[in-house]
Amino acid sequence: MSLDVSPSLLEKAGRGEVDDAEFVACVRESLPYAWQVLSTVIADLEVAEDGFADHETPPPSEAERGQLLRALASDAIRGGLERHFGVKLAFQNCHRVAAFRPTETGSERYREFVSPRGQLLNQSPELRDC
Repeated sequence: MSLDVSPSLLEKAGRGEVDDAEFVACVRESLPYAWQVLSTVIADLEVAEDGFADHETPPPSEAERGQLLRALASDAIRGGLERHFGVKLAFQNCHRVAAFRPTETGSERYREFVSPRGQLLNQSPELRDC
């Protein structure tokens, strides 16, 4: 299961009444490691001069790795986080996540990060089964 959804939030979702704030709060509570990683990247982005910040540290365990994968592999979760933080998130491997200012999505740095070439250059034998 990706998220720990309270019965009241599940009931609201059944009625179609869930807003982004409630959804993001559920993500924050359900995926604390992913939230911490993303919060750190966003804080770094706020002081970055080039509109880019990233996190490259492998998670300490498979449980944390799973949280990051669930947060970034789900369109709904990633979209909710991007709207909440006001950023564009990009993801490589099992742990490398970057945040870009929305105005930077046309930049060379963004295009390189999300390109097949960027993905290939970010590989290493120790990350093969991550």
